[in-house]
Parts: sequence; structure tokens; C-alpha cells
Amino acid sequence: MKIHIHTRNADLAEDFREIVEEKLNSMERFSITIERVEVEVLHEANPRQGKNSHRVILTSHGAGPFIKSEAAEFNDLAAFDSAVKAFALQIRKIHERTKDYDRETLRKRNNAI
Repeated sequence: MKIHIHTRNADLAEDFREIVEEKLNSMERFSITIERVEVEVLHEANPRQGKNSHRVILTSHGAGPFIKSEAAEFNDLAAFDSAVKAFALQIRKIHERTKDYDRETLRKRNNAI
């Protein structure tokens, strides 16, 4: 999975890229193919926005499903954490839909042998 980080009016923390890569690479456990994820970080200059002045938008591109999540919080990491939770929930739903649930009981399986 390739990760692209775009910023608008923002200065990111030094470890922000590492945290983003770590959390998004952990989504591979769901075995959903996602080629590229764009992370867009926006800062609102308006002081009245206050608690919602930092916005993070996650968007998936490529062969897999289209997934988009967005969050606004008081700093970049908090907004990213909220956006990743929504992103993971969508991936989990897609993963569960693709599961093959076998409804056979053990008795039916043992009697067939």
C-alpha cells in the first residue's frame, strides 16, 4: 500500500509520517486490496474554528474499494486517529461481507464422511 501525504497550510510533526504508515499498514490484516491511500491534512486559519481547526481526509484509490473518511479535531494526530477509526470500520465491513460463512453443523459434516 502506497501512502501519499498532502498538506495545506500545515506544518506536520516529525513523527506524523511514521504514525500514519504504521496505522495504515495495520489495515492489511483485513486482506482487502488497496493500492494507494491519500492523506490530506488541512489547517483552518480562522481562530473561531478552534477545536476543529485541523482536518484529515483519508481516501483510497486503485483496484480495491473506494473508501473515504474525514475527521476534524484540535490537532493533527487526534484528527488522524478519528479518521483512521472510520476508515477501519469501513474496511472491516467490506471484509465481513466477503467472508464465506459455512452454515453446516458438525453432525452433518460427520454424517457425510
